[in-house]
Amino acid sequence: MILTEFDYTRPAGLDEALALLAGTCGARVLAGGQSLLPDLRAGADDARLLVDIRQLAELRGTTRTPDGRLLRIGALTTLADLAADPLVLAEAPELAAAARSNGDPQVRNLGTVGGNLAAAGRPTDLPVAALAADAAVELAGPGGRTTLPAEEFAAAGAPAGQILTALLVPAAGPAAAFEKSADRATRYPVCATAVRITPDGPRIAVTGATPRPLRLRGVEDRLSGGPYDTDAVLAAFRAEPRELFVPGRGTSAEYLGHLAGVLTARALQRAARALA
Repeated sequence: MILTEFDYTRPAGLDEALALLAGTCGARVLAGGQSLLPDLRAGADDARLLVDIRQLAELRGTTRTPDGRLLRIGALTTLADLAADPLVLAEAPELAAAARSNGDPQVRNLGTVGGNLAAAGRPTDLPVAALAADAAVELAGPGGRTTLPAEEFAAAGAPAGQILTALLVPAAGPAAAFEKSADRATRYPVCATAVRITPDGPRIAVTGATPRPLRLRGVEDRLSGGPYDTDAVLAAFRAEPRELFVPGRGTSAEYLGHLAGVLTARALQRAARALA
């Protein structure tokens, strides 16, 4: 039962939605509702107006940008659709795997790309894949559309009054992978890692075990040029400060650092095999 009192509206277009957010104190965007509705039930959100954007077809689907270098994934694309999209499977497999690992079929059928990226305070799976992909988020606001690196978005979230409209992902082919150790009850990651192998070396991101989704540039530098065997990867992780890993629910920083290393080694080895 939701005890919070709020109003509800379904704007006909994005401009109307932005006007409602700008003009109403306590307005919240409703997309899949997989984070917002539980917060309302628990009293963790004091929304006064729900701006339902689910019918905005312009924010759904995956296309290539005109130059062919990026995939543009609409923010209202469901996790289930993202996980099964042939273009994403071919060009950004870490994103497809991260979407597939979220929750259960009901969550994936309702949850959206934008909602998963913007779920403040929850260790969801898409942000870490977006960081490893060096992706950017597209935001719409009163002044027009802007882009923000996914790494900055993971740290600060969307500016007030703006709506996340798309995820912009460099097309990479199969040299990417995602691995996760999930909490049995919530399916949130105890630790999840995403990697991409590029000509400049690996890109590695971790979530769950860290305070927020993080690129581990120190590990990347230590593994530049390989090898990606488990011993080498674990050694690279042991060199990271233990303070980077946040213990919780009976886990220690040492355990989480080791788990992150094991998952990263698996992901790197799978991505390397895809290149062979």
